Amino acid sequence: MRSVAFFFFLVAVKGLAFSQSYPTYGPEIPVTVAGLTFDAMEPFLSPDGNTLFFNSLNAGGNTNLYQAERVNDTTFTFGGLVNGTYDPAPGHLDAVASLDSDGHFFWVSLRSIPNLYTGNYLSGNVADISPVYGTCNVLTPGWIIMDAAIDPGGDLLFYSNGYFGPTYTECVGVPCEAMLGIAQKVNDSTFDKTAYSDAILENVNDTAYLVYAPQVSGDGLELYFTRLLKTGFDTEICVAVRSTVADAFSEPAVLYSNYGFFPEAATLSNDKQRLYYHQKNEAGVYAVYMRYREPATYAEESGNNISWALYPNPAKDVLQVALPDASAPFIIVIRSAAGQEVWKVSNSSSINISHLASGRYYLTVYQHGRTGTKEFIID
Repeated sequence: MRSVAFFFFLVAVKGLAFSQSYPTYGPEIPVTVAGLTFDAMEPFLSPDGNTLFFNSLNAGGNTNLYQAERVNDTTFTFGGLVNGTYDPAPGHLDAVASLDSDGHFFWVSLRSIPNLYTGNYLSGNVADISPVYGTCNVLTPGWIIMDAAIDPGGDLLFYSNGYFGPTYTECVGVPCEAMLGIAQKVNDSTFDKTAYSDAILENVNDTAYLVYAPQVSGDGLELYFTRLLKTGFDTEICVAVRSTVADAFSEPAVLYSNYGFFPEAATLSNDKQRLYYHQKNEAGVYAVYMRYREPATYAEESGNNISWALYPNPAKDVLQVALPDASAPFIIVIRSAAGQEVWKVSNSSSINISHLASGRYYLTVYQHGRTGTKEFIID
């Protein structure tokens, strides 16, 4: 009865003004997974931020789940297979990891229908494995769960149902249909679609698009997902927001697209400061990338300032930034004396300022989760 009442509450408030703002993220930074020699797709950052899960090339066969341990925000050390999830059958696919704060692990597999699996994760191993049952599954032939993400509390499952045709072969490469749903936990291996799922996601499930790869923020107020125009070619990483968990999600905003490089599968750190996703790199290999939220707080290392130099000062045409670790990714932001951002660049220590007016400015460097700010003058 509570869920029915909640549904009618959502319908009643649907017409109210929406006040939550969309998040924005800074320049793209490549993520290094030391020791990895193949594609990395569908990243998922554990709730504690220490483990990055991902799968190998999702090309319809021999796809496995892997893990890497955090060194810093943009560097992880490859740890190999996620033990217990491996399927030895030829042409197997095991992908799209998700983990709640209590160690309940989820992933999709083509070893059977229903094709979403769960188990208990501890120290690189998944045990007590079971399919996920319940009405989150569409049991009509041709439908699978493409991907799913558990919320950190473990109570709500955000998932995508994809339709590939009656024999699972009619829709080649991508599904004919894909849409998101929300399911409530019944027990550790059963999740039922909520009565208010369609109302919550009405603005997200656009029938002109294939909508998939959901991830929800820890506070439940931001929903990240990927979409692909059914008549198009390129993917978009989107976000929809809401003011409270009783609200429907907003119309989505496109956070990032990169034609021909196929960015997908955003995952958010629990403090909402770092956004990870995959896309092709210039060599045609899928890799993981990261962006810092704006304005970034970098609270985890807020006391560690960067030791660096800025010259000449005063300057006229070009500024030089000297960092002790120039090989590591970094971001430079220039703000006016009034605090307005006027320039931003990544991984460039020589900055052309000839387009800026004379006056006082502030330059901030972001690297390894640390920050440093210096004042300078343009003559």
